[in-house]
Amino acid sequence: MRRPFPNRLARIALLAALLPLPALAQAPGQDSVGEAAWVRKRTAQLQALDKVTARITVLDATVNQPVRFGSLTITVLACNARPPDEVPDAAAFIEVRDTVGSPNAPPAFRGWMLANAPAAHMLEHPVYDLRILDCR
Repeated sequence: MRRPFPNRLARIALLAALLPLPALAQAPGQDSVGEAAWVRKRTAQLQALDKVTARITVLDATVNQPVRFGSLTITVLACNARPPDEVPDAAAFIEVRDTVGSPNAPPAFRGWMLANAPAAHMLEHPVYDLRILDCR
């Protein structure tokens, strides 16, 4: 008996195509069924951890203004929060570059970070951890 999707990659591609796009991908102010709109904010509150020294620092990063933590340059490209009458949550589109290494190297991280799901999409770095706390 022949299976309809013989390899794992084809099954994953089909699953990805069938999943609905998240509300973050929608235009600002546009609601999907059962979900409130995200509100754009100008400042992201980030928590940075230096794993070597165990130093935790809270950074306030203005959108499109790079901030430094150790050898990292962190640029918040977008910061969205839920309206006050909804369950609190924040999401930030962040680009992180490490100054150690080649200047032409790709970013150490580029993508959305979610306050309520920090492990969903996180910076993978041997020395530093970074997470979004809030958007203001």
